[in-house]
Order: sequence, then C-alpha cells, then structure tokens
Amino acid sequence: MASSEEFVCYVCGQLADAGKITCKRMFGEYGLWCDGKFFATIEDGMLCLKITDAGRAMLPDAEIVEPHQGAFFLYVAELDDRAFLADLVRRTCAELPGPGQLRNKQT
Repeated sequence: MASSEEFVCYVCGQLADAGKITCKRMFGEYGLWCDGKFFATIEDGMLCLKITDAGRAMLPDAEIVEPHQGAFFLYVAELDDRAFLADLVRRTCAELPGPGQLRNKQT
C-alpha cells in the first residue's frame, strides 16, 4: 500500500525540528534526508528509520521491518511527540556517514 501524500507531509512536519528535512520519491515511496544525510524512508504508511545504536536505545521495543527487499529499518510507530522525534533523528544522523561518505567496513 503506497503512502499517502497527506501522511508524508505530516511526518515531514513532525520531523522539522531536527534540521532541514528533504523528502524525495524513492523505491516507489519516499526517502528522507536531514541536513543532507539519508536517514529514513516512508513506505506503506510507516516511518522506517535506519538502524543505529542511538535509534535502538531510544526505541528499545521498536519492530525491525523490511519495507522493501533487503532493507531493514526500525519502525517508528509513535509520531506525535515532535521533540522526541527531533532528538531521535539528530542522534540517528550523528551515527550515519555524511553525503558521499561510506561507512568503514570491518575486515
């Protein structure tokens, strides 16, 4: 089920205090960036956050979902607390590589 534009606008509004939120069509749904860092998707009416230690700590009971094949994210079920969401996004993005950077791979 595709996400409605109304839901996408609501989520982006709720996340606005985290930084500059950019939303682009991706995978037939939507990708989200904060200050240039890709951190989440909106798919099937769900906010799906990249998995980081910070995200797991702040959402210890969050379900891990696979919104599209091979991609695993934390499902952010509660979207009403703007301050919490802003903190969650900022902490998540602090652990993610910047635009054009790759994570260091362990060998």
